[in-house]
Amino acid sequence: MPGSVSDAAGWRSGLGGDFRRSLSEVNSSIPVPIGGHWFRRLLAFAGPGYMVSVGYMDPGNWATDLAGGSKFGYTLLSVILLSNVMAILLQALAARLGIVTDRDLAQACRDSFSRPVNIMLWLACETAIIACDLAEVIGTAIALQLLFGIPLIGGALITALDAFLLLLLMNKGFRFLEAFVIALLIVIAVCFTVQIVAAAPPVAAVLSGFLPSTAIVTNPEMLYIAIGIIGATVMPHNLYLHSSIVQTRAYPRTDEGRRDAIKWATTDSTIALMLALFINAAILIVAAASFHTSGHADVAEIGQAYELLSPLLGLGIASTLFAIALLASGLNSTVTATLAGQIVMEGFLRLRLPNWARRLLTRGIAIVPVVVVTALYGERGTGQLLVFSQVILSMQLPFAIIPLVRFVSDRRKMGDFVISRSVATAAWIIAGIIVILNCKLLYDTFFG
Repeated sequence: MPGSVSDAAGWRSGLGGDFRRSLSEVNSSIPVPIGGHWFRRLLAFAGPGYMVSVGYMDPGNWATDLAGGSKFGYTLLSVILLSNVMAILLQALAARLGIVTDRDLAQACRDSFSRPVNIMLWLACETAIIACDLAEVIGTAIALQLLFGIPLIGGALITALDAFLLLLLMNKGFRFLEAFVIALLIVIAVCFTVQIVAAAPPVAAVLSGFLPSTAIVTNPEMLYIAIGIIGATVMPHNLYLHSSIVQTRAYPRTDEGRRDAIKWATTDSTIALMLALFINAAILIVAAASFHTSGHADVAEIGQAYELLSPLLGLGIASTLFAIALLASGLNSTVTATLAGQIVMEGFLRLRLPNWARRLLTRGIAIVPVVVVTALYGERGTGQLLVFSQVILSMQLPFAIIPLVRFVSDRRKMGDFVISRSVATAAWIIAGIIVILNCKLLYDTFFG
């Protein structure tokens, strides 16, 4: 029957003889209980959402959240909330695509578009991964400097060694990798909980910050940071990552099994992204309560924040907690970005590189501009480069979002799992908002 689930099954069965399952070494490797208590089933699916949430609280978020909080107080909390709502919907769609079609987003693009289009999409995604890597290099180097006194250039070079971190974790099993990521997320959450308690922000001001303000669109400087927040929050490569790692669960590859998997995978990612919302909001709230209200509206760099936090909050350990959370964020982002890079390269090009070679390549590309900018402009230059990397990420978003929404809205590919008209409308509105904001930013940057 045209448009039935059998069409989607036919698309799956036409994968071709040389097709490899996404992350074939761990695909369907994690058992899922059949029946039993709902909590056991949720635990079986818990993990991919938290790995995806890492991208929503990486060091790039810190720069934009700090700049937004110190300059504009709590106003940009509404942008963080909007970004998180966008992220919840988009990640749910990415999980649905992977579960229903047995493809990650990169593989779906390869099977649906011409080679020139695929090359363009691959380059856009690689650019986003390099921009993300740039933020991780800077963030980790700054954390090493703050905690151990290592110069920024030296810290940036040390980050090349983390090329082997993912290898070590993957060798211990995908569940171990997920546990490592979740443990670091807990460290970050605890660090910021302590800082928020110490900052004691006014509840009324915080709540009002979650309400949208027209100033965000009319003020070019605020808009620049707002788009940086969107770019730092909604990560394009996370859509590729999520569509792949949900397939690590050994759910029955039947209609009922897929329907159940979609439910639990969406629950997992929604809970995890609420944690990301808390941490992103916490960074901005701490910046607003500590810097904006004390007349330090020019704090836009992580190093400045570190120096001022303990004196302003009256808590000696505040700055150390800040640096520990930053280091945990950088390590976490390293793991997930490497995995996303592998998925993208294998999906678009069917090119398999050893993980260490892939990691050294992208990390090397990211280290060079950090070392050059640090040598020429010092710490202030790296701070500006960090915010700029997030704007680059935002520019790549349409190249991931538009194909994703197109696929999950296509009944020929999704069968009975196609999204409803209302969900499709919401997804296209999100894509439109992002494109419009990016165009406004480009206009203001070059002609404003």
